[in-house]
Amino acid sequence: RLSNVLAGIGRGQMEVLPDRVAARRKNFEIYRENLNSIPGISFMEEAEGAYSNRWLTTILTPDFKTREGIRLTLETENIESRPLWKPMHLQPVFKDSPAYVDGVSQDLFNRGLCLPSGSNLIPSDLERIIEIITKTL
Repeated sequence: RLSNVLAGIGRGQMEVLPDRVAARRKNFEIYRENLNSIPGISFMEEAEGAYSNRWLTTILTPDFKTREGIRLTLETENIESRPLWKPMHLQPVFKDSPAYVDGVSQDLFNRGLCLPSGSNLIPSDLERIIEIITKTL
């Protein structure tokens, strides 16, 4: 059960949800328009018949070294980014558990980077992030 306060907050968020999704989709498009032509950088395409909220913009880089170079350079500029989620079989708590893997999840973790994606980003924020990534590569 939700308290009245939490229900009110939730209702208020539902009213602005379309605007938040539109802002995040726009962020994704700006990143893709500006970074897609860089060799080795790729974006996840939207599945046919689907409508992604693009809540998180991620890129795939050619390799771990490139991903870390971008991440660390952004960090020196006080811009937070992070690798894709660490696969479960690589997390210490599951080290003794059986794993049925083929290398895909580990490859995505090694090469994937989550970029700033907030719906409150302004054009100059995106321009700065894109410029830093472009210069890094």
